[in-house]
Amino acid sequence: MPRAVHVLAFGIFAMVTSEFVVAGLMPQMADGLGVTVPQIGYLITVFALSMAFGGPLLSVALLRLPPKTALLVLFPVFLAGNVLAATASGYPAMLVARVITGVASQAFFGVAISLGSQLTRPEVRGRAVAVILNGLMLGTLLGLPLATLTGERYGWRAAFWAISALTVIAALCTAIGVRRTDRPEGSGTFRSELTAFRAPRLWLTLLTSTAVIGATFSAFSYLSPILTRVTGFSSGTVPLLLLAYGAATVIGNTVVGRLADRHTLPVLLLGLSLNAVFLAGFALLARFEVGAVLCMLGIGLVGVTMNPALVTRVQRTGNARPLVNTVHSSFITLGVVLGSALGGLGLDRFGPRAPLWLGAALAVAGLLTLVPDLLHRTRRPGAVGPGGSSANSEHPAAAPLHAGQTP
Repeated sequence: MPRAVHVLAFGIFAMVTSEFVVAGLMPQMADGLGVTVPQIGYLITVFALSMAFGGPLLSVALLRLPPKTALLVLFPVFLAGNVLAATASGYPAMLVARVITGVASQAFFGVAISLGSQLTRPEVRGRAVAVILNGLMLGTLLGLPLATLTGERYGWRAAFWAISALTVIAALCTAIGVRRTDRPEGSGTFRSELTAFRAPRLWLTLLTSTAVIGATFSAFSYLSPILTRVTGFSSGTVPLLLLAYGAATVIGNTVVGRLADRHTLPVLLLGLSLNAVFLAGFALLARFEVGAVLCMLGIGLVGVTMNPALVTRVQRTGNARPLVNTVHSSFITLGVVLGSALGGLGLDRFGPRAPLWLGAALAVAGLLTLVPDLLHRTRRPGAVGPGGSSANSEHPAAAPLHAGQTP
């Protein structure tokens, strides 16, 4: 795997750490900015919405730039947002900071995934995406607790200064460790990038991603109250359980990355089915410590870890260029917003098990979005490629990229 792929993962690690840092420092930030904890919670929502809607717009503005240049433009924008957050004198300035970092973060995801695909051979692109997205998993596993620890010990502003320093280091590593590439053939204009979105199958594929991530975040967003109020774990035990959950996501992401290229549709079918089982099992076994923990770890293994297969499927249905990847990331972010928002409503109205049942329902909805591709494979039993997967069966509208073809 090219060294540049690991450098791109480091950049995403910095972005994700900034995204989640607010969740770990809510009381301190509320006191420092003179607002309530729920108002600080809105900063998470603002970041997610900025990612979902602002990221694609910024990607359009960067279409004519080579990918490495685009990343080196995005780093200063992201850095400016974090510096503004570290120096914010009030809540309005913090809101602006979260909008800036959210927009830059989403655009970075799209360009980084596109560049990672461009730097690797077609047959290992799923594995490359998995390596890049390990930055996301490690941001959850290590970045969030380290930023929270920094904020608790030295003040919440110090956490944003630390992320700013991390951003500078990531930018330097990118400047040195990622080779310059040309813009992919056929890209560069808004009209040419929009061509891929004419295919209805691409939109259905994007909805699969929203359902997968929505199902997982419906549960993940409320693991703490479920584990304490229903299972009976102490609040001091929950961080250790979340650490175990994060480790499970790293393992699952690595495994899915190795299978995503040759077995994209089977991986998604199995992953969504297991996620539905684990989510429903968690709801049924939440009062039993062993059952609850096993189901929670199962969700970690087959939840957000489907991302490499989701990205591979979207790139084959559309293309591997920045706008498609950024819009795909927006649909993933919408899954986060949808799952956490509906899960919260369910928890308030029906109790702490409700987010788990909602997650199971969203996983089933995700399975339904796979039906057209499954039917297409059934109608074309002879088109079988390496590893038992059909070369074009999952993507009739767009054949997979070949060795000499630029994404």
